[in-house]
Amino acid sequence: MEALLALTIAALTATGVYLMLRLRTFPVILGLTFVSYAVNLFLFIAGRVKTGAPPIVGQTDLPADPLPQALVLTAIVISFGMTAVIVLMAVGTRFETGEDRINPPRTDETEDAAGDRT
Repeated sequence: MEALLALTIAALTATGVYLMLRLRTFPVILGLTFVSYAVNLFLFIAGRVKTGAPPIVGQTDLPADPLPQALVLTAIVISFGMTAVIVLMAVGTRFETGEDRINPPRTDETEDAAGDRT
């Protein structure tokens, strides 16, 4: 079971990194989403999830740890806010430059006779 979870986290991370290295804004946003999913899964699994254990201390000898669940919930809220900000920045860049590239060409650059930008 641990190997399957490790492979899932690795696949989500690899997919996210691959998409973040693209030169378009939409794949970058999807890549960040995949990486945040991988981090959430890692945080949840790092808490050693116990099945059938009550989350209340004092009811049993080995209670479930509520901290990883709280960390994942916080990470979900933060990743949603981060995704919303990045989407707004991408939409603003799209309206300003008319392109969907990560590094749009600057409009104030001039080219010399050799074709080099200065």
